[in-house]
Amino acid sequence: MLQGSIAVSMSIYQTLFCFICCHLTSGEKDGDELKRNADVQEIHRRTIFNPVSRVSMPKTIYDHERIIWLGDLNYRINLSYEKTHEFISMKDWNGLFQNDQLKREFKKGHLFDGWTEGVISFPPTYKYKVNSEKYTSDEPKSGRRTPAWCDRILSFGKGMRLQAYRTVDIRLSDHRPVTAVYTSDVERALTFTDAEVEDQFSFEEESTSGIFSF
Repeated sequence: MLQGSIAVSMSIYQTLFCFICCHLTSGEKDGDELKRNADVQEIHRRTIFNPVSRVSMPKTIYDHERIIWLGDLNYRINLSYEKTHEFISMKDWNGLFQNDQLKREFKKGHLFDGWTEGVISFPPTYKYKVNSEKYTSDEPKSGRRTPAWCDRILSFGKGMRLQAYRTVDIRLSDHRPVTAVYTSDVERALTFTDAEVEDQFSFEEESTSGIFSF
């Protein structure tokens, strides 16, 4: 079941940006990743901007040129609890990441075709003891949870460059927040003030004998 999402459409000059924040279906049972995939498809289907037709206004997520997708995507690691902690104890993030469900979805294409993510060089962001640097274990109240990189930031579109991708040591919940810093190219249309237009007319009239060019 889709937990929820919110999307914002905006433009910087003439470049269209879209930001999607979501919480996908949780769970680490076999097949739960398929529910998360279905959530992503449903977000694309149900997210409609500007239902009233207008020229050059985006209606869907993919109508935008630059897209950022972030939140608790809830994709897990396809390893046992014990094996996952072995990788964590060695701080072998690359080895652990080879078993990440979202990484495997990237490889498959289709659902995340064209999307990119920065290099993950930090520990799994879930599930921590609150106000602690330790992961939850076999606590009877919460149950055992295999650590995973649930919290992610993805991007789509040309002209964006990732400058930093990291986790933040804020211990207010059982997740560690992640941050990403991007730089982006934007298109800016050439505009003239009334005075500039008048000067341009005057210049063209004098230099081209009445042939105006803009």
